[in-house]
Amino acid sequence: MNTTHKVPVVPLDRYKRTKIIATVGPATDSYEAILEMIKSGANGLRLNFSHGDHAEHEQRIKWIRKASREYSKPVAIIQDLQGPKIRLGDFEGIINVLEGQAIRLGYKADYEKDGVIPIQYDLSKKVKRGERLYIYDGKVLTTVTSINDGLVHVRVENDGILIKRKGINLPDTDFGGDVITKKDRADLAFGSSNEIDYVAQSFVQTPDDIRNLRKIMKNLGMKSRIIVKFETRSAVMHMEEIVQESDAVMIARGDLAVETPTESVPIIQRQIIGLGIKYAKPTIVATQMLFSMTEMPEPTRAEVSDVATAVLVGADCVMLSDETANGRYPIKAIEVMKRVILYTEQNAPLKPIFIDEQQPRKSSQQAISRAVIRLAKEIQATAIVAETKSGATALQIAAQRSELPMIAVTSDERVAQQLAIVYSCKSYIRPDDKNAARKLTDWLRTNKVLSTGDVIISCSGQYPGVVGTTDTIKVRVLE
Repeated sequence: MNTTHKVPVVPLDRYKRTKIIATVGPATDSYEAILEMIKSGANGLRLNFSHGDHAEHEQRIKWIRKASREYSKPVAIIQDLQGPKIRLGDFEGIINVLEGQAIRLGYKADYEKDGVIPIQYDLSKKVKRGERLYIYDGKVLTTVTSINDGLVHVRVENDGILIKRKGINLPDTDFGGDVITKKDRADLAFGSSNEIDYVAQSFVQTPDDIRNLRKIMKNLGMKSRIIVKFETRSAVMHMEEIVQESDAVMIARGDLAVETPTESVPIIQRQIIGLGIKYAKPTIVATQMLFSMTEMPEPTRAEVSDVATAVLVGADCVMLSDETANGRYPIKAIEVMKRVILYTEQNAPLKPIFIDEQQPRKSSQQAISRAVIRLAKEIQATAIVAETKSGATALQIAAQRSELPMIAVTSDERVAQQLAIVYSCKSYIRPDDKNAARKLTDWLRTNKVLSTGDVIISCSGQYPGVVGTTDTIKVRVLE
């Protein structure tokens, strides 16, 4: 059932360009909460497959699609794979460690029995002597001294404490392409039959990791697009190649700030956003954007500035994690984020420009998209309408970061949902038709979303429904 045949609730001139992704969790685990998230401004909903079982996620997917239809708003569903999330295992109480102390880590070890600290992943097959191993989100720094009989021996570099199930980061370790776990494969099989729009790949190290995931998804018949999460030192070292290989990218600043120097993260964020714009790949800024709102009804000034900065430098999306999954004020967090986005966009004193001396050669589709933006600006158009089968034309127009709203018309419901998290894009599902743009704008004018006298720029192809045939720009004054 199509989700875009009702009149939009939000007027075109109040539509935010930067999109919001919110995470579904215990705090929002009901149909009513999901509908309210969508009404409040969420364009994409993230399902964290590090938690919950398939039955729980299947129910959430049904709720999201039902709410999307009820509110007549395409919403992207994101399946966030756990990946090789390496954590401490279970043990009682707290373990105190001291600088210079030698400790042992073992896969599924029994700390009470033999004093070996348990871990949930067999690191003895991956780590090498001299590599850094950070525990508890970087709070305890250690260095690998040896590997013997399946145990990893490390030297503690600072005083601290260890608590069960806390995360481990290994910025120097090469996982050799082994970042798609058995659990991930089972989750992908689930996703292949449950209307997933995006798969977020965790702990990517090289472009080969993305290519391996794409092969698995192709074999499963998945039409989902891949969001690559930047959260390892190795991924940063292969930044441009990874952006090119991806369909979208997420700056996952939590693990990234452990694997790379904390002070480097803002610059890495800007570099990735710049590459996303260069290659027309949607970019998502994530982690702790409004973190204080997990407990408090208002954000800190620094958090507001963080969201506004992501908007100013041209991110496609900003994301909420714990704020909506486990927080006390999930809906208010979305509302606050939306207010910050709208105010920043309406009052921004600058536009993101990323200087690149080695710009890629422009395709005809890219050239047409740039021409659309220039023409729209010169004639003071009200909106841009892009007829698109695969979404590629809309992505290219979005990459120009125009201040005009972009209306995407597609016959593919999955594409409409995927475009929900693309900068400035509002998608509508309509049958393939040479007059699709005209019919849609007539409908929007009839329903007072557009007005008589509005100037509309549309781009389309002479073969509706055929991918990659955009070749025509039209100017229309609504009468």
